[in-house]
Amino acid sequence: MKTIKISEAVVRRLPVYLRFLNELSKKSVNTVSSQDLGQKLDLNPAQIRKDLAYFGEFGKKGIGYDVDYLIEKIRQILKLDKVIPVALVGAGNLGRALCNYNAYLKDNMKIVAVFDAHASKIGESINNLNVKPMEELKAAIKELHVRIGIITVPAAEAQGVANQFVEAGVEAILNFAPIIIKVPNEIRVHHADFTTELQSLAYYLD
Repeated sequence: MKTIKISEAVVRRLPVYLRFLNELSKKSVNTVSSQDLGQKLDLNPAQIRKDLAYFGEFGKKGIGYDVDYLIEKIRQILKLDKVIPVALVGAGNLGRALCNYNAYLKDNMKIVAVFDAHASKIGESINNLNVKPMEELKAAIKELHVRIGIITVPAAEAQGVANQFVEAGVEAILNFAPIIIKVPNEIRVHHADFTTELQSLAYYLD
């Protein structure tokens, strides 16, 4: 049986659907149509139906999608139905902000360890997590079963941190440093570069 390859664009849209569905659930909305989803998210309803159809039949013609059921299914698709431990390296302003936001979200993707290479940061507390030295990274990642690493260090330090994450056994990395890091093909990397996003926005200004 041939396995359908799901494009990255589809995977990146699923969290967008999930966020909006969670808002509907908080408002006690029970059902939603692809038309409504498309209008609120500025997406083609046919695209939404196609995206979801890759993973199963979740809607009913003439009725739409059961909001809570669809939330449950998308969380399962994204593997968010179980806790995913995350480690962060870089206890500066951005790292702190991400830790604070993660704690606020109360999501199953949990930052469970924070590391920094600078002695002045070691021992500081961020949301009940004490900043650990880099020397403890490998052991902590194995002990806490960390699967994703976040990099919030300066560009010059990012590749070294990525190398340590790979050696420690993480499966994916979210990189906030303004540099392209190199990792083995089996490690998934997403880059979050504020500078390039702002610069691309500038193109559309009058």
